[in-house]
Amino acid sequence: MLAIVCPGQGSQTPGFLEPWTEVPGFTDHLRTLSQVADTDLVAHGTTSDAETIKDTAVAQPLIVAAGLATLRVLLDGAPVADRAGVLAGHSVGEITAAAAAGVLSEADAMRFVRERGLGMARAAAATPTGMAAVLGGAEEDVVAALETHGLTPANRNGAGQIVAAGTLEQLAALQETPPAKARVIPLQVAGAFHTEHMAPAVEALRAEAGQLTTQDPTVRLLSNRDGAAVTDGKDFLDRLVSQVAGPVRWDTTMQTMLDLGVTGLIEVCPAGTLVGLAKRGMRGVATVALKTPDDLDKARELIGEHAG
Repeated sequence: MLAIVCPGQGSQTPGFLEPWTEVPGFTDHLRTLSQVADTDLVAHGTTSDAETIKDTAVAQPLIVAAGLATLRVLLDGAPVADRAGVLAGHSVGEITAAAAAGVLSEADAMRFVRERGLGMARAAAATPTGMAAVLGGAEEDVVAALETHGLTPANRNGAGQIVAAGTLEQLAALQETPPAKARVIPLQVAGAFHTEHMAPAVEALRAEAGQLTTQDPTVRLLSNRDGAAVTDGKDFLDRLVSQVAGPVRWDTTMQTMLDLGVTGLIEVCPAGTLVGLAKRGMRGVATVALKTPDDLDKARELIGEHAG
């Protein structure tokens, strides 16, 4: 069984979409998504600098658009359900997955992520906050250390990685006294996502969601609230709203994929992070990170071997 997964914020790097602009039709698709998102995603994916694309209001639409556009190239317009048995996304990548599964139209997905990015950026501006990956150490020791510093385990990514979120002062204290046998690495994000700091963004996003039309997913769609497969489109949209201020459980999402019998996994652009986690947390599963068009042949070979 093949899984297609969609990355979250922090996976973007300057110029990451430049190689894709050589693919016929890609730039036109990206321009269409840009119009809906009311931002120049072509420029942000090719020429904007790291500080610009770190901005939450830019990063989130850019990541979702990149995933949708590269997925269309990969599948050559074929329905995702004809190729993949499972779809999942990490944080904002869940919006990419929702559109790929037919829960939201591409246009509605871009409207939703635009409002999500703007709302979370406003919430982040209220207090200087951030996130840091804690790598290694015993899980109970890491969680205890976060509690000591008033931090939230915002992302439980499995494979020995928990992402801490909170104020910059709390994160600095954690770096000074890391948990035993663990490293603390600051992440290039502009706020403490998936924590109580994002609560102001939830109500505005709930109002936006009320204007959207949903369909039930055409392929098994996993929620990283708890790793469960969600069969109702409205339920999935409700989860997208509430999880802005709730933790991401990628560890349970990976376990669900294993339980379902996933044997191959493709991560759409900007790829690399989720494949890295899968190599450690889903051992034996074949993976491809779709970073550039040079990876298309490998990804299509994986589809041929594991789809169905």
